[in-house]
Amino acid sequence: MESSTPSRDTAWAMSDENVEIVKRSLVAYSGRDFEAMREMAHPDTKVDWSASRGLEAGVYEGVEEVMGFYRTLLDTFEKIDVEPHRFIESGDLVVVPNTAHMHGRDGIEASARSTLVFELHDGLITRICLYQETEEALQAAGLSV
Repeated sequence: MESSTPSRDTAWAMSDENVEIVKRSLVAYSGRDFEAMREMAHPDTKVDWSASRGLEAGVYEGVEEVMGFYRTLLDTFEKIDVEPHRFIESGDLVVVPNTAHMHGRDGIEASARSTLVFELHDGLITRICLYQETEEALQAAGLSV
């Protein structure tokens, strides 16, 4: 009789796949590749940016609203590069402490540290939540600090 519980190898492969999807989504974001971001997003995806201390704080639901949020944020800057520090996977969640380097059209540059928590199901991003502190993100992901 076969078990319906994924084997450790299967769970590892799924988490590896999730990390790769998150890496590709960050590259797509920094490269302003809206088509790639849309392809990786679940139709009912949600971005919780309410903890932002900067621009566009709020919660965005559904792929169209999320894509609008991305466009608005990216249009504000000439360039945004997200530098991930590491990828911490836990089941369907990938925690990404990072530094975003923003380059304004007027030559002003700024950096912001945060931690993103991505939730994925069936190879699609279903939720992204911004946290100011990595410890908060780890707790939200059910990981010990």
